[in-house]
Amino acid sequence: MPDKLLLAIDQGTTGSTALVVTLTGETRGRATVDFPQHFPKPGWVEHDAKEIWSSVEAAVKGALAKAGVRGEDVAAIGITNQRETTLVWDRKTHEPIHRAIVWQCRRTADTCKQLEADGVSPRVRDKTGLVLDAYFSGTKVAWILDAVDGARARADRGELAFGTIDCFLVHRLTGGDVHATDVTNASRTLLMDLRSLAWDDELLRIFRVPASVLPKIVGSAEVVAHTRGVGFLPDGIPIAGIAGDQQAALFGQACFDEGDAKCTYGTGAFALANIGKRVVLSERGLVTTVAWKVGGETTYALEGSAFIAGAAVQWLRDGLGIIQSASEVEALASQVSSSEGVTFVPALAGLGAPYWDPNARGTIGGLTRGSTRAHVARATLEGIAFSVLDLLGAMAADAGRPLTKLRVDGGACANGLLMQTQADLANVIVERPTEIESTGRGAAMLAGLGAGLSDIGAVRRMWKHDRSFSPTIGEAERAQRTAAWRRAVAAARLA
Repeated sequence: MPDKLLLAIDQGTTGSTALVVTLTGETRGRATVDFPQHFPKPGWVEHDAKEIWSSVEAAVKGALAKAGVRGEDVAAIGITNQRETTLVWDRKTHEPIHRAIVWQCRRTADTCKQLEADGVSPRVRDKTGLVLDAYFSGTKVAWILDAVDGARARADRGELAFGTIDCFLVHRLTGGDVHATDVTNASRTLLMDLRSLAWDDELLRIFRVPASVLPKIVGSAEVVAHTRGVGFLPDGIPIAGIAGDQQAALFGQACFDEGDAKCTYGTGAFALANIGKRVVLSERGLVTTVAWKVGGETTYALEGSAFIAGAAVQWLRDGLGIIQSASEVEALASQVSSSEGVTFVPALAGLGAPYWDPNARGTIGGLTRGSTRAHVARATLEGIAFSVLDLLGAMAADAGRPLTKLRVDGGACANGLLMQTQADLANVIVERPTEIESTGRGAAMLAGLGAGLSDIGAVRRMWKHDRSFSPTIGEAERAQRTAAWRRAVAAARLA
C-alpha cells in the first residue's frame, strides 16, 4: 500500500499544478504550467479552455516525469480547481461556445444589482448561503447563453453543457462520457440548495438557467468516473476526489474539527472555518458553503474571500515595476521597519467579504516626500494581512468566539514577513505546514479516501508542522493600525 501513488490536478487561476503524492504524504513529483489571462474589457476576465487543458496535460506529464513514474502507476486521481469560473460547451463536439468567464470577472455586476432591486436576495441567501454577486457562477451562465447567438435555443434542445472547471476536467478526462460536478463546486453556483444538495428549480428560474445544461452533483470523495481516451494517462484510472480549491485546502490542512480555520494566500486570500454539520448563515458578509461531503456526511464552512492578495504583489511587479519578481517583495519591505503611515487597500477587483463592494477601487494613501518603494511594498503586505483580518473578525463574530489559531497555505505564505504581520494584526497564532500547497494535497487526500486507499486518521497524519508565528505587538498599536486601515477602506469605497 505505501507504493500506491495519487495524482492531484490543481487547476488554478493563473496556472495548473500536478502533484504525485504517496499515501503517507510524500510529494514525489510536482510541475506547474502557467497559461494566459484574457482581459477583453475593463473588469472582464476570461480563460481559454483549450489553454487550460494544455496546461493540465503539460503539468501532469511533468509531475510524472519528475516522480520517475508512469501513468500506470497512479492508483487514483483527485481534482481541485479555481471555483465559480464558468464554461458552456457543445455536448457533441466538446467545444466551448465562449471563453470561460473567470471568478474575478465583474461583467454581471449590474445583473446582480437588478436582482437585488427585485428583492430576491433574502431568498437566494437562505437557500444558497451566498450573496448576490458577480463572483458566483449563476449570472455567468446566463450571460453566456444570452451573449452567444442561438445558445438558449440550443440549451433547450439539450445540446449544451455547463460546468465549472472541475466539471470540464472530468469531461475531458473521461473522453466526454461523464458530466458531473462535486457538491463543493455546486455550492458556489447560486443554483444549488445548501440543505438538499440538489439543483433548485426556484433558483434556476431566478437566474434564468435551464436545467438541461446542469451536471450531476456528486460527493467529494467517491469514484466518480474513470479515465478514457486521454492520451497522456491510461484508461481506467479512477477519478475519486473532487473539491473546489478552498475546500480542498481546508481538507489538506486537516481542519476536520468544528472551529478549525485556514487561510490560503494565492491570487486572492480565502479564509474558511469548519462549522460542522449544520448550516449557519453569516450575519456579517461571509458566505456559507459546503466544505466537503465524505462518506455520506456533509460538513459546512463559513468563508470569506478577499479578491486580491498575491495579485497585489504581481501588480507591484507588472503594473508599477518596483520589483522584478514576486519573491523580492519581502526583502524590499524589510528595508523599512514600518510603512510609516502609507496604506494600500488592494481593491483592484472591487472588495469581497465582508464588504461586497464591486465599485471599490484600489488606493494608496498616506504618501509623503519621504515615502519609498519599500514603504509601498510593506503597505502592500499589510493590506493583504488587513484584508484577511476583516475576514477573521467576521468569522469570530459569527461563531461567537475569537479565533486563536490559523493554518495557512498558498504561495504567499512562504513570505515570513507577511505571516508575522498577519499574526500581529489578527492577534492569532499562525501555523504554516511543511507543504504549503495544501490545495493539491487536499485533492490527493480526498482521492485516497474515495478510492478506499486510506482513512481519515491516515489523512490527518499527512499534515506536518513547519513554523508558527505568534503576535509580537500590543493591543494599543494593533488598534491604532486597524483604525487607519478602516479609514483607508472607507476612502477606497468612495473612489
